[in-house]
Amino acid sequence: MQLEDCFYLGTITSKYSFRGEVLVKIESDQPEIYETLESVFVELPTGLIPFFIDQIRLHKSALLRIKFEDVDDEASANALMRKKLYLPLAALPPLEGKQFYFHEIVGFEVWDSSTFLGRVTQVQDQSAQALIEIEKEGQTLLVPIHDDLIESIDREQQKLSLKLPEGYTELYS
Repeated sequence: MQLEDCFYLGTITSKYSFRGEVLVKIESDQPEIYETLESVFVELPTGLIPFFIDQIRLHKSALLRIKFEDVDDEASANALMRKKLYLPLAALPPLEGKQFYFHEIVGFEVWDSSTFLGRVTQVQDQSAQALIEIEKEGQTLLVPIHDDLIESIDREQQKLSLKLPEGYTELYS
């Protein structure tokens, strides 16, 4: 499995018990949908390696408590600390309406009414407010991801329609 065929699920943040259980911080606002996972890919220096799950359960709000097969002690769990977990893109449940996965809209055309703004180059989600990065003719426009600004998404046409406040694009001129 290649990294570009996967989506980032979360990071192993700590050990939970002396039996090799770990806690994983999930990058999702619905961590409970991952409670039935049978396996994940762990990013190791040699690449993405499948790890099979013995037990998995929700722990507090955005954590999963996972017991992997063949990880039976603290030393084995220590070796996994701060490792990133991935799942195949095919494992993502399809979204409808104005909902989208960040990776899904990269390359989409972006329109504000009848004005072509450019193409999505990436979604910046390292800060408190996720931003859509749009590029046109070497110029970059950043738009916050907010329900009020997203008018529609056409997955077939790869088109994202926005309703930006008047004068917003002029800020970047």
